[in-house]
Amino acid sequence: MNIFVCIKQVPATNKVEVDEKTGVLKRAGVLSKLNPYDLYALETALRLRERCGGKISVGTMGPPQAQAVVREAYMMGADEGYVFSDRRLGGADVLATSYTLSQAIRSTGDYDLIICGRQTTDGDTAQVGPAVAEHMGIPHAAWVSAVEPAGDGIDVCQQLQDVIETVHIPFPCLITVQKDIYMPRLPSLKTAHEIGQKPVNILSLDDFPDTDETHYGLSGSATQVERIFPPENNVTREVISGPDSAQKLIERLKSRKFL
Repeated sequence: MNIFVCIKQVPATNKVEVDEKTGVLKRAGVLSKLNPYDLYALETALRLRERCGGKISVGTMGPPQAQAVVREAYMMGADEGYVFSDRRLGGADVLATSYTLSQAIRSTGDYDLIICGRQTTDGDTAQVGPAVAEHMGIPHAAWVSAVEPAGDGIDVCQQLQDVIETVHIPFPCLITVQKDIYMPRLPSLKTAHEIGQKPVNILSLDDFPDTDETHYGLSGSATQVERIFPPENNVTREVISGPDSAQKLIERLKSRKFL
C-alpha cells in the first residue's frame, strides 16, 4: 500500500504576531511543533504498513524550517519526506492551500491512500483534507475513528454528529482521522541514529503540474482576512483575605451583579 500523510508545522505557543497588512501569522522565529492531529494520521499509516506492507511518504507546505517535522516523521518510521516551500504559496486560504497540496502530492507520485489529521491547531477549519480530495477527484471520508484494509480499498468508521457510519472506499482515496484512532508512538532514537542525515526533498511551485502562480497563495485565495488581531490581555486581579473574607467576597460579587 502506497500511503501519503499530510503533516504541518504549527506554532507551539499562542503568542504569535499577526501581519496587519496580510492577516497571516508571522511564523519566522516562532517555536514550532508537529501538528498534534497529524501524529494520529502518521500512526494510522504506520499500522497499515505493518499489516499490508508498502511505503509511507509525508509532506508539508511551509518554509524550509518545516524540515524539522519531516525529520520527526522519519524518526517515527516514515520512508520519504517532502517540504513544499515557495514564497508564492504564502498567505493561502483553505481553497488555495488544498489546491496547492493536491498539486504537490501529484508531483511526488501516485498513492493508494492519503491520510490527514482531522484539523490543524493553527487553523481549526477541518476543511483542507476533504478539499484536497475534491481537487484530486478521489473519494474521501472525514472524522474517521477506525480503518480496515478491504480488498481494493478500505472500510472506515466515521464519527458523525449523531451516528457512527461504516463505509467502504475504493483506492485511491483520502481520509481524515480522529485523535482516538490510535495512540501515536514516540520517535525512536534507534531510528534517528539509523537515518542519520537522511535528506528531505524540497519542492517549489515550479515542480507542480500546474505552475500558474495565480492559482496559489493570496492570488489563488477566494477569501481574504478583513481583520485579525491577538486578544488583549487585560486581566485584573484582586486578593481578598482576612477572617471575614467570605463576606467581603459575597459583597463584592453583589456589587458586580454576579449575585
